[in-house]
Amino acid sequence: MTIRNLLLIFLRPWVYEKTMPPQDTAHDRPDIIAATRGGDDSLGMEGEADLATASLEQAVFWKNIYSEILAMEESVLERIQQLMADQSPQARREVELTNVPVVVAQAERFRSRLGFWESARLRLDDRAGVAELVMP
Repeated sequence: MTIRNLLLIFLRPWVYEKTMPPQDTAHDRPDIIAATRGGDDSLGMEGEADLATASLEQAVFWKNIYSEILAMEESVLERIQQLMADQSPQARREVELTNVPVVVAQAERFRSRLGFWESARLRLDDRAGVAELVMP
């Protein structure tokens, strides 16, 4: 099964009614969870190091991960804009109201997390430099 097909399954409410208990469909929808998570920059990624206790190596690693994801999100947004240019005004407006805000929120979350890790990297790099100066 392709990713596209999986997304189509997860984003169709009637599929949930057939595959999930009715009491779970409103609260456990992957699209709603992803949209909510995408806009919350306080949420790190699965397995992400703690900013407060991270090493310089971890800060560099997570800065690179968020840079990579942000570049992808920006490419997705650019591609959406290109595709919207050929759409009818009605379709374009719907995409502006639904798809674009989700992608923008996700990009902002990744941009923010990237900033957190870049700050941590600079802080840890400065500490490493000071430690080298102090040690003979």
